[in-house]
Amino acid sequence: MTGRRGLTDLLRLPLHDLHVGLGGKMVPFAGYDMPVQYPAGVMKEHLHTRAAAGLFDVSHMGQVILRPTQGMEALALALEGLMPVDVLGLAKGRQRYGLFTNDTGGILDDLMFANRGSHFYVVVNAARKEHDFAHLAAHLSDVAKVEVQGDRALLALQGPMAEAALARLEPGVADMKFMDSAIFLTEFGEIWVSRSGYTGEDGFEISVHPGGALALARALLEMPEVLPIGLGARDSLRLEAGLCLYGHDIDETTSPVEAGLIWAIQKVRRAGGGREGGFPGAGRILKELTEGPERLRVGLRPEGRAPMREGTALFAPDGTPLGAVTSGGFGPSVEAPVAMGYVPAAFAMPGTALEGEVRGKKLPVTVAAMPFHPTNYKR
Repeated sequence: MTGRRGLTDLLRLPLHDLHVGLGGKMVPFAGYDMPVQYPAGVMKEHLHTRAAAGLFDVSHMGQVILRPTQGMEALALALEGLMPVDVLGLAKGRQRYGLFTNDTGGILDDLMFANRGSHFYVVVNAARKEHDFAHLAAHLSDVAKVEVQGDRALLALQGPMAEAALARLEPGVADMKFMDSAIFLTEFGEIWVSRSGYTGEDGFEISVHPGGALALARALLEMPEVLPIGLGARDSLRLEAGLCLYGHDIDETTSPVEAGLIWAIQKVRRAGGGREGGFPGAGRILKELTEGPERLRVGLRPEGRAPMREGTALFAPDGTPLGAVTSGGFGPSVEAPVAMGYVPAAFAMPGTALEGEVRGKKLPVTVAAMPFHPTNYKR
């Protein structure tokens, strides 16, 4: 959430009028006028997504096609020069989580990218998209055309009933597995679908041309299991799932290893792998993979009912300052406050007792394993 536009020049989502008509409370987010909640309220929206299906408008995110000019292999290897991820080994019709890194091993952005056979399709964070588009153009111009998809809407349908809902409109989505990526020709036009999401639940992200976006959204919202969901519940859902928010839990100073994202660095890119290193910040990142980082992102469970929000200072029981909360709030599904933050590696073991300073008082908080709520992806 790093947009700096004034309230009068906020960008509007393609479905802005729909959100207003649904009673959405609109707020500035990453330069856009976005619905933070609807009349049902954040708590109900959160729990409904866990129990049934929620529809999120994420059209503020950046969508780009990387179309190779020297073949897919050359493009894949060039992309590997920007992030510590196995791009070359990603099969057609599959999607992967990626990380752009800088020369000091920090994270420029996290993203999703899909191999669509003839090209790669990439989705990046809203607040970083102009930076990312320029970054891709600067580094890939010799091997690809960078085609920004500025007019397409992006919807996320999340929850255990998401498959049943979307399959009524396009039966082929039922055959997709977690992190599959596919294109379907529908009555709403060509839709680009991935089976993934930011809630910890099964679900889909659907890119659709503006001409079909409103009809698609209305068709889904007419189904009894689907409710519109705003930014408030999106944040509490991803927090319970232990997922990072760029600019808060990860940024240009945090490494993927510190952030607990080593699962995103495949063995082929690590020390001893067939394509070891070769990405920005490899020296720091490979060293931390071998020796461990000085600090780690951890889950936190405050005692009582009071949340410990972003910026809450963390201390050892003897008063030694350790770090701070990077995301925090109340977890409706776990019926308790949950948080994440960074602490020295020696204090990162689940069960470690810490203290967080809330309104001048130090209150107990315990390091906890993540996710706080079990994930329900379709493997």
